[in-house]
Amino acid sequence: MSTITPKILPSTPSATNPPLLIGDLLDSGIRMAGNNQIVYRDQCRHDYHRFRERVHQLAHTLTAQGVQAGDVVAVLDWDSHRYLECFFAIPMLGAVLHTVNVRLAPEQILYTMEHAEDVFVLVHEDFVPLLEPLASQLPNIRGYILCQEATNRFNTSLPIVGEYEALLGEQPIHYAFPTFDENAVATLFYTTGTTGNPKGVFFTHRQLVLHTLGEASTFQAPGFALLNRDKVYMPITPMFHVHAWGVPYTATLLGATQVYPGRYEPEMLVKLLVDEKVDFSHCVPTLLNMVVSADAIASRKVDLSGWKVLVGGSALTQALASRAWALGIDTRSAYGMSETCPLLTADILPQAIAEADFETQLPWRCKAGLPVPLVKLQVVDTDGQPLPHDGKSIGEVRAQAPWLTQAYYKEEQRSEALWREGWLHTGDVGSLDEHGFLAISDRIKDVIKTGGEWLSSLELESYISQCPGVAEVAVIGVADEKWGERPAALVVPEDPNNPPTADTVQEFMEQFVVQGRINRWGIPSLIRMVDEIPKTSVGKLDKKRIRTEI
Repeated sequence: MSTITPKILPSTPSATNPPLLIGDLLDSGIRMAGNNQIVYRDQCRHDYHRFRERVHQLAHTLTAQGVQAGDVVAVLDWDSHRYLECFFAIPMLGAVLHTVNVRLAPEQILYTMEHAEDVFVLVHEDFVPLLEPLASQLPNIRGYILCQEATNRFNTSLPIVGEYEALLGEQPIHYAFPTFDENAVATLFYTTGTTGNPKGVFFTHRQLVLHTLGEASTFQAPGFALLNRDKVYMPITPMFHVHAWGVPYTATLLGATQVYPGRYEPEMLVKLLVDEKVDFSHCVPTLLNMVVSADAIASRKVDLSGWKVLVGGSALTQALASRAWALGIDTRSAYGMSETCPLLTADILPQAIAEADFETQLPWRCKAGLPVPLVKLQVVDTDGQPLPHDGKSIGEVRAQAPWLTQAYYKEEQRSEALWREGWLHTGDVGSLDEHGFLAISDRIKDVIKTGGEWLSSLELESYISQCPGVAEVAVIGVADEKWGERPAALVVPEDPNNPPTADTVQEFMEQFVVQGRINRWGIPSLIRMVDEIPKTSVGKLDKKRIRTEI
């Protein structure tokens, strides 16, 4: 790499260069929001000015309990207005927000809270029974704040210092937040892998502000417009999972109305979608499938025309996108991972495709999309050499961006494996076309190696999902003496009383062989009908468990 010496001019002595801090996102949102609301289920609502006051009151509450800069504060809650307040108040103190994955096994939750060195906890009453048997093994935690839905008395062995709303109500509505280095750690959460303990992923104030600005720019791109001040936003991605993809920060910056659904219950989600006139949500495919399968929607009792949903975490199948479109739901794809904050690409269609009909757009809508501003992507071969942008050359996807986590928390060896040759290695296999459009073929560990060729489990899942009578599908590779591996599928039928047969699915797949889309050995030799498919804690297909059950 060549070295250059660009001109750098001195600053005026009195000039300032303010750090990029999360609190600035909140202040910008207040100016933008007008009378827009923060809504929690059907229980409460308030405007952005009251939202800011509550953030300041929470900061006072935590300071009164001894929380200081550098301390790690854990939160276990459903998606709520309280969680949104924690997204701001805790980092704005210079403390670190640990968003605990409440869907992990108790022993994994214990590991993450120990490893993070949590000193204080905010916990929803539903998760108190989860923490009670762990408390004696977490001696460094100085206290717990209880988040309740009602004011009923609550008995617990946890050292509760008070109830969230009552404690906030005792505090002033202004807090003099400090200014500090933008490279201070703001958030920490844990992502699970196929082996070993969960890995701690952390982000700084600078990274989160830059990600928010990049996401805001992306969400207002021509032909992709998802979110602005005049839209109503509701996440269906848990707030413990990569800050709900960072969108609460972006929605706050833009001053949009925000609706938080609490525990995910299909009928409540539908009620909020209709009553609050939600314009934009994001989720993994399994949750979108849950919503479109809700009785009120499936029976066409409600109209969701105009609802836009960004799908990520797993591949959006053409069948699910078509099913949603038939209900008036506009779906698009995005791509990223926990370690990338997460946004890397978004499904901003080329102009000619954007002007075409839905059937023409459909395959494009299910691809990963274009790199968003400030993101660089490469697809490389096994020697680390970039492959051509021809839409055919398949290799590992690696990335650079100013918001990628720089290391796993206290995990030097794993961090080095994540970062090699100055690029973050995603572990995904894909291709880039002449437009720079990314298509993900599979996770490296999920590629099916059969007869000397690679088969994409995601591609096979997309084809099988289009078979009449199929509600969900997962494809993995199983050992085969002759071929090395052969694809096998678990299928959830739409009607358990009248499921498609394995022969029906295989016959349906023949058309893709005739069309030249797959080879004949891409048709799964083993197809099992099941009541449900194992999922991870964030709703993705859990292929690690599937391999043990098929």
